[in-house]
Amino acid sequence: MSKAKIAVLVSGGGTNLQALIDAQNSGIINNGEIVLVISNNSSAYALERAAKAGIKSLVVLKKECGSQAAFEQKIKDALTENNIDLIVLAGFMSILSEDFTNDYPERIINVHPSLIPSFCGAGFYGLRVHEEALAYGVKVTGATVHFVNEIPDGGKIIAQKAVEIQEGDTPEILQKRVMEQAEWIILPAAVELVSKQIVS
Repeated sequence: MSKAKIAVLVSGGGTNLQALIDAQNSGIINNGEIVLVISNNSSAYALERAAKAGIKSLVVLKKECGSQAAFEQKIKDALTENNIDLIVLAGFMSILSEDFTNDYPERIINVHPSLIPSFCGAGFYGLRVHEEALAYGVKVTGATVHFVNEIPDGGKIIAQKAVEIQEGDTPEILQKRVMEQAEWIILPAAVELVSKQIVS
């Protein structure tokens, strides 16, 4: 059976990458296969996770490329060389330009740690999302998997899952709960859904 070839773009610890690797190993992701991990940070722990799982990885540093365009071209070249069908942004801390996203319509997906359209857009990433949710006093937050277009967090929504905010939550506690109860569940499910559409 032919599988969609997946590239995962990472910048940090790679917890969502690990959730995808685990989902692939347990058969949740069946129509896709992670064949490449690309990081824009040479010390990202996600690279260790890729190595342990036997997945090819590549580091592309913007400062070495000299410009956003050259940085994106280097990533595109790697995607082409590896016949990538689907790109998953899993904590990738670099906004991709319209030139890049237009080349892969409905082939780039991202996980965002809130229920879009709340607490999203430019500047909303990492702990800041959870800080803002707590400051605002919402009772429910969660995670969203969406297609990526030229607008940060602006593409079509694929999946969402709500997570309740509890008394005494700090941004760090909430971040962990959103990952465990939402991100690590809906990201693999969305990857399988889109992979299935690609190969069918």
